[in-house]
Amino acid sequence: MKPSNVLLLPGWQNSDPDHWQSRWEALRGYHRVEQHDWMRPLRGDWSARLEETVADADGPVVLVAHSLGCILTAWWAAHTRHAAKVRGALLVAPGDVERPDLAEVIPGWAPIARQSLPFPAVLVGSRNDPYCSYERVQGLGADWGARFIDYGERGHINAESGLGDWVEGRGWLMQLATGA
Repeated sequence: MKPSNVLLLPGWQNSDPDHWQSRWEALRGYHRVEQHDWMRPLRGDWSARLEETVADADGPVVLVAHSLGCILTAWWAAHTRHAAKVRGALLVAPGDVERPDLAEVIPGWAPIARQSLPFPAVLVGSRNDPYCSYERVQGLGADWGARFIDYGERGHINAESGLGDWVEGRGWLMQLATGA
């Protein structure tokens, strides 16, 4: 799979330079799906941008989503005509946008699409993620039909988690990309 067909889907406020998604982009040439407004995300706008990007891809793609990017993936998958182009999705630390505190700062993203995804997925969750309880992330994984990976106590699985280039996560990505 060409690096440009690995689509990075950051969450709210984008992924900073030390985030594993940004490191993968710099080191591997993966393609970040740029959103028009990272600070005030609109589900319709973000979904339309993902739809365009997948439609324009010159072959199969793998989605690599973090936080709100996971919620975007589930919503987009429920509405797209291009799901067949997705070889798989690595979903990492979804944010629970149905929680009142998050719904207030990121309005318009509830309800979370809970249908089984039409492509293979791996969901990596943390036991102490401040944006999604462990029980909730397990439930999302089950609803989405994703293979669930308990990643221990790693916070929001972002730059603050000290993952560097996150070799383990890249291994799961490669399994999805190759259909293993």
